[in-house]
Amino acid sequence: MEFDLSEDQAALRDAAAALLDSFDLKGSVRSLVGKGTPIGAQAAKGSGTSEESSTAQAEFDHELWEAMADQGWLAVTLPAAAGGLGLGTVELAVLCEQLGRRVAPAPYIGTVLALDALSGSSRHPGGLAQLREKLACGSAVGSLAWALGKGKVEVRYEGSTPLLYGRPDPALFAPLADVSVVICDDALFAVELAQPIRPDPLEAMDRTRVLGWIDLEGVAATPIGGRPEAQRMIDLAATATAAEMLGGAEQVLQMSVEYAKDRVQFGRPIGSFQAIKHRLADALVDVEAMRSSVYYAAWCAQGSPSERALAASAAKAWCSEAAKRVMASGLQVHGGIGFTWEHDLHLYMKRSQLDQVSFGDACWHRDRMAKILRAKVSSGESLF
Repeated sequence: MEFDLSEDQAALRDAAAALLDSFDLKGSVRSLVGKGTPIGAQAAKGSGTSEESSTAQAEFDHELWEAMADQGWLAVTLPAAAGGLGLGTVELAVLCEQLGRRVAPAPYIGTVLALDALSGSSRHPGGLAQLREKLACGSAVGSLAWALGKGKVEVRYEGSTPLLYGRPDPALFAPLADVSVVICDDALFAVELAQPIRPDPLEAMDRTRVLGWIDLEGVAATPIGGRPEAQRMIDLAATATAAEMLGGAEQVLQMSVEYAKDRVQFGRPIGSFQAIKHRLADALVDVEAMRSSVYYAAWCAQGSPSERALAASAAKAWCSEAAKRVMASGLQVHGGIGFTWEHDLHLYMKRSQLDQVSFGDACWHRDRMAKILRAKVSSGESLF
């Protein structure tokens, strides 16, 4: 069996890397992050209005976003007949990995998966059909609202119109989004975001992306899928986020290896010390295991639907914990400089921390895996 990327997938990876490297993404991230005051600075000063706080989060790089849309990345999973690239989840994971390696300031996962969810619906009301077209060309932004954690959402009906009540978990790019796909356990809903529904940005540790609570108090929504569609969206969100964590962990490992070669202590590069060698070796094992779990989950999403849920949850659970270890090792190798505002390592670490708890943390996905495996055992199915 061939376990590596195909020639076309490798070409997509290389083309994506070349495009992203043609932008000064580190400068872009620094510019966006620099719009606000570092977390805790206002509290330390004892000043700062709510208006000032609302600018403390990053927006996104619009020039990069237009380039991504021009390449068709936003419609990567849509069939060619619908104006997409006609590719699959493996290609989506390839792009997410490359974006994660560069902490790219763009609302990619929420937009591409919102577009995927809207395109999979058999109902296309006028407003949502227009939104779908805008999402595909990058003139609109999508967001995913996770209503399976602490933030539960209740659905009530007024005639045939579903009304949503509750507060999903904080959603990435919701303060800038035009539509949010609300992921419940047994249904998917689309909610158009406009004032007063569109949330204000939150101050969060990850300042490379904007985050917000979506308060749903009797908000009219459009059903776009039942339980099968909701479970598929859970799997896609988990897999895409795991791929982004993989990219971030790869880059931190590379940065740490280079630093260990350059940093001299006691007259020798610190990479020659056994303790550093062991940390970096363990990080490499974690990164390669992350890669295997991510791409197996991505392959299952299009090649083995019966294993999709188990593989997606395994990838999200493993990558969440492995990324945490890789980031910790990177910080230990770099020492105090790694967590300073001036060094890039802290951007990767904080972004990874948010990804680890987005769309279900490791505990949530392990619990889901246990339920899937128990159901298999109860029905007499083979586990392997």
